[in-house]
Amino acid sequence: MMDAFAALLDALLFAPGRNAKLRLIGAYLRTTPDPDRGWALAALTGGLQLKAVQPSLIRALISERVDPALFAYSYDFVGDLAETVSLLWPDPPVDAGPVSLSLDAIVQRLTGLSRAEAPAVVASLLDGLTPQGRYALLKLATGGLRVGVSARLAKTALADAFGLDVEAVEEVWHGLSPPYRPLFDWAEGRSPAPTANDVPVFRPFMLAHPLEAESVDLADYVAEWKWDGIRVQVTHVAGQTRLFSRTGDDITASFPDVAAAFRSHATLDGELLVRGDAQKGEAASFNALQQRLGRKAPPAKLIGDYPAFVRLYDALTIAGADLRALPWTERRARLAALMPQLDASRFDLSALVDAPDFAALAALRDAARDTAIEGLMLKRRDSPYVAGRRAGLWYKWKRSALTIDCVLMYAQRGHGKRSGLYSDYTFGCWSDAGELLPVGKAYSGFTDVELAFLDKWIRGHTTGRFGPVREVEKALVLEIAFDSVHVSKRHKSGLAMRFPRVSRLRPDKPAHEADKIATLAGLIG
Repeated sequence: MMDAFAALLDALLFAPGRNAKLRLIGAYLRTTPDPDRGWALAALTGGLQLKAVQPSLIRALISERVDPALFAYSYDFVGDLAETVSLLWPDPPVDAGPVSLSLDAIVQRLTGLSRAEAPAVVASLLDGLTPQGRYALLKLATGGLRVGVSARLAKTALADAFGLDVEAVEEVWHGLSPPYRPLFDWAEGRSPAPTANDVPVFRPFMLAHPLEAESVDLADYVAEWKWDGIRVQVTHVAGQTRLFSRTGDDITASFPDVAAAFRSHATLDGELLVRGDAQKGEAASFNALQQRLGRKAPPAKLIGDYPAFVRLYDALTIAGADLRALPWTERRARLAALMPQLDASRFDLSALVDAPDFAALAALRDAARDTAIEGLMLKRRDSPYVAGRRAGLWYKWKRSALTIDCVLMYAQRGHGKRSGLYSDYTFGCWSDAGELLPVGKAYSGFTDVELAFLDKWIRGHTTGRFGPVREVEKALVLEIAFDSVHVSKRHKSGLAMRFPRVSRLRPDKPAHEADKIATLAGLIG
């Protein structure tokens, strides 16, 4: 029932620590029937998306029922929209009373709800619930539970409650969907555990340590380019293909062209890139890839303009055989043997880089200013494929950063520990006409001492305010480090930086001597 889920949220909100939260979630999952507990687990792990209910709709509904000034004062005092509305919402008539609604019934009602239908449906549900139930409904509908429970903690609670291995739960998690009936059937012994042969599962990525010094023997390592896309895992099993990001997010819907082209029973690791006209079919810049990132259903024209492909690095499984324990050389050989079976327009093999010594390798790295190359990867030839970062196995060796002198233009407050400081900066370069145009934003790279100086300078040189943003005198020069620069139609300057950060402050340099847009444009490619 919805009241049980509401009680769980209330208890989690006030639970004193991790172990208490684990016990609360575990008890709920053991005593709540399907499919309610599956929907609750989806909500706790961020897997429940109910797009039709937006905060603006909730504000509009409460403003129709409560004096707007009263709502504004109450919201300002309470600080939480769901809590404010749940308490202010008028109770149903005494003869009607609250209705008993299951969590499943509410999810089914809200799923697929159109924006036009949403006001009447949400109002009706709120009318039929207690204040505690209203609070749970609003948190559920807007996706912001904020009860101090991470997805990992919720999965750990599930594993603890039913005596499962949490790593085994993680292994099959991304191949399942809410309300997770196969998961609970396994947990309660009604069926065997879902396996990688049943569902397309996500396997944790192997990651690299930054190379701090030339301290590895090149005879033991192989070098390949570090491509500037997004790391993905593509897997096909039981007639289903999935693309997973490095964090395990399912991004298949965003790249249907890649998913449709992969039909081999395998799990492969690679870099997702797009091709661009300017590169004549080669990998385009990350800026081009961004045109497609985050789109759940990209239009056909966008797919045609920015066709995606995967540059493959490694093979985790092929034909059902787990290859992760094998040395890199053996996995690479098996991946190379698989390549003729793959669609060449969507999958290619990452090239290896030959160099006799570190000096030659460093020269190749620094000379590679291709828009899609970040640097080099060094991989130990005998390394197994293991989750996370393991010392001595893989290293990333990024090319030297580019730098340019820019003028600080705007500043905004930071978040978390920096919420009281202006630590988010917009900076610009001069056009040929003498106009200062924004070229990027940065919120890292400076020391605590430099941050204190910047915050004080911004407060003393503010010339305008736009909500949380301060405009400042165009007088302070910042040396900005960045990885690359690309043409961008979205920016007034026509350029966009990749990973800009503050390299150092230049209070000694007059603002009019900062660099020009043309200088920045000359660093493209």
